[in-house]
Amino acid sequence: MPIDAVFTLVLGTLIIAAAALGLMRVIGHLASTAKTLGTLDGGVKVIVDQTATVKPVVSSVNQSLAPVRDFAESI
Repeated sequence: MPIDAVFTLVLGTLIIAAAALGLMRVIGHLASTAKTLGTLDGGVKVIVDQTATVKPVVSSVNQSLAPVRDFAESI
């Protein structure tokens, strides 16, 4: 096999190895990002659950203030 062919094969192998290493690093970063987004999604769900009671509470407060509203309308 000519030396040029061997050199081309070695160079091609090095280029492919460098690209594979770069892609592995990208996969690592994407996995880390996915983990962080999963944590944030869990935090957002907690906030949604904690603020979900606002609407029913407002309705019950409006119902309990109905006598005050009636009195204010009678004035």
